[in-house]
Amino acid sequence: MKDKKVPVVVGSEVDLVLENETNSNNHEEESRCADDAEMETRIDENGIIDCSKNNDDAVVYKLEKGEGSNGNVVFSREAPLVGKDQGISVGGSGGCSCGGAKKLKSRLLAGTDLEPGKSEKIGQEKKLSRQDRIELGRLFQGAVSSHDWELAESLISLADPQTLNDALCISLDSIWFLSTQQELYGITGLIKKIIANGAYDFTRAALRTSFLASCVSACQSRTMSLADTVAVMAQRLHERLQECNGDEVLKAEAGAKVQKFTEWALKCIGFHSRCQGNKDRVNQNSAVQIQLQLSAFKTFLDLAGNHLTGKDFTEAFDAACFPLTLFSSSFDPGWASGISATAIQGLLGMLVEGGADNVNQCFLEASRFGSTELVRILLQIAQRNSLDVDVDLALGFASHYGKIGTMECLVEEGNAMAFLGPLMRAAERGCMQVVQWFVKRGCRDMELCLALTAATSSSQVEIAAYLLPHVPQHVLAALSIEILKAAGERSGGSLDGVAFLLRSNFLGDPTATYAVADSISRSDDEAVAPELRVFLREHWSEAAFSDGLRQGEEHYLNMIRIFKWGESPISLRDLPGPLRVSIAYLPLYRECVEAGGCLLSQRLRGQLIDASKRLGGGGEMLEEVNRGRELLSVLEHHLPPFLLYPPNAMP
Repeated sequence: MKDKKVPVVVGSEVDLVLENETNSNNHEEESRCADDAEMETRIDENGIIDCSKNNDDAVVYKLEKGEGSNGNVVFSREAPLVGKDQGISVGGSGGCSCGGAKKLKSRLLAGTDLEPGKSEKIGQEKKLSRQDRIELGRLFQGAVSSHDWELAESLISLADPQTLNDALCISLDSIWFLSTQQELYGITGLIKKIIANGAYDFTRAALRTSFLASCVSACQSRTMSLADTVAVMAQRLHERLQECNGDEVLKAEAGAKVQKFTEWALKCIGFHSRCQGNKDRVNQNSAVQIQLQLSAFKTFLDLAGNHLTGKDFTEAFDAACFPLTLFSSSFDPGWASGISATAIQGLLGMLVEGGADNVNQCFLEASRFGSTELVRILLQIAQRNSLDVDVDLALGFASHYGKIGTMECLVEEGNAMAFLGPLMRAAERGCMQVVQWFVKRGCRDMELCLALTAATSSSQVEIAAYLLPHVPQHVLAALSIEILKAAGERSGGSLDGVAFLLRSNFLGDPTATYAVADSISRSDDEAVAPELRVFLREHWSEAAFSDGLRQGEEHYLNMIRIFKWGESPISLRDLPGPLRVSIAYLPLYRECVEAGGCLLSQRLRGQLIDASKRLGGGGEMLEEVNRGRELLSVLEHHLPPFLLYPPNAMP
């Protein structure tokens, strides 16, 4: 990848910096359980992906932050775990082979001026080669996994500063698989010695282990095997990227990178699970085991002390939340209240106590992506720590993306009450499921009326038809003019919604509905959109009714002329009466039926009344008839039955 920076929006709230060291040996890469994984974080105000390459050969991907996220998770190179081809036993009584450690120690001694008896600081005398670091990392991982603390401590003396940092990460990662008090003493003692020997990259260790702990908790859902988890994560990541804007090529590349480093965490989990005798599933930890794990993490935080800043805690919190948004769809209902979530709850709680200040941002992100169980956990953390989270804004995010389960959680457990904004936006977009959910939860009359206006202005006829019966008639009567004016002003060029309300006789009284339309058509109020005024004047005003009568009369005279003096080879006046009526009025009949609704526009009503008069349907009495069904019945009486629409075609 050449030195360049290409911005593109990809759409995650977490910035992911994936740093890869050049791998010349593909076999070596395959043999490492954790090939690429150091996690750091950068706060950036930009919401774009940034593809660049620095002097350290790092590929940087900044995924767009949505509303409510200011943290970034960075994945870079991780120290290796034991490869399957290394011949190191990690689960049995034999522990790790000491032969490899002795050979490595001898080789390192040969390259220094130290005497064999003074080898406590071999690694610090020179920078280890890449191959030596890989070999040392494998040996150290094997010792930790087999709980051979003596061997692990002996390997620390061989490590250079970079390898010490790797060893700190490996040791800290293993705490999420502790099961006994003895293991706790062993790993905390090892961490203390690593720090005492010069490990200093506490930020990397905290971020990486926070990400891994989240994955461990997610994988303890009884519904998933590790193989299933990979597929679920990949699909969820794909869905997240699809919801966002940006260049498809870069989105695909970023998605592949994020997937790769999430798979790193799953490989680590699988490795430790196999060491514990589980082939394809993560053990369900007991409450005692979880307390041991959290105690080990607390020990690390105490040892790190002031080396971890508030920014570090904030970014670690973001790193812990990110995987849960990917795995949320696979959680058992109530996962957040179960034993599997206890570890991540404790971890997040300690990060907040340390200074993480992005609980609300992660809360909003979780709501946006429908991570209901994470939303539930963050609500509990906010309550315990007296933190404010914006449940109403979160409800807006969840409703915008149709996350019904998250919406229910926010209302029932978060006491979100601001229904109006999300309801109106759902009505504007035509999201029936969300609109129905809000209505069933209970909305105030004015909220329903405004949602109806929003649906009307956006010509969301199906939504308007659903909402109309829920708005009380007295509210519609009082606000009828304002509803039509607002709908016309925000219509965006289509007045189908306005026409629907009028055809539906939305005031429940034809006379009142026609009167409102006529009033607006004659209004000189500047607030009335010109397009709305013209539309009502041409179709729904008293003037439109008179024009319809005139058009009907002209049409009748034209038909008489055709019947009497037309030059058609067919003698039209000799046809049966129903066929002559069909020739004259079938187009009008079809237009009226296809218009639908309880009421016809005044223009169509005028034409239909004139036609009914010509056919002897009641004379002046027809002008008092407003409902389209009654007027059409006169015309249908004179048309051949085989040309009529089904009776339910028009109300």
